[in-house]
Amino acid sequence: METFNEIINADKPVLIDFYATWCGPCKTMAPIVEQIGKEVQGKARVLKIDVDKNPALAARYQIQAVPTLMIFKNGTVVWKHPGGLDKQNLKNALLAHA
Repeated sequence: METFNEIINADKPVLIDFYATWCGPCKTMAPIVEQIGKEVQGKARVLKIDVDKNPALAARYQIQAVPTLMIFKNGTVVWKHPGGLDKQNLKNALLAHA
């Protein structure tokens, strides 16, 4: 199984959805993030991280609000957006780094 660091250090962009199960806006974003994951297969990856189960990662990337959407490429954060976002803008942001 790949580690978080192996995933974000890949040359393909990785969209990470930092979320919490109790968060209303996170529940709204979940199907959007899932759809994008299916649509960008082969070009990018999508990963969901529960901040309550991964507090060290949330602290490492200074996640202060959920959802927070981040795009990593080659281990570097290339885009960060706290709060929700519509599907097209999120997909465009991800594919801009593909």
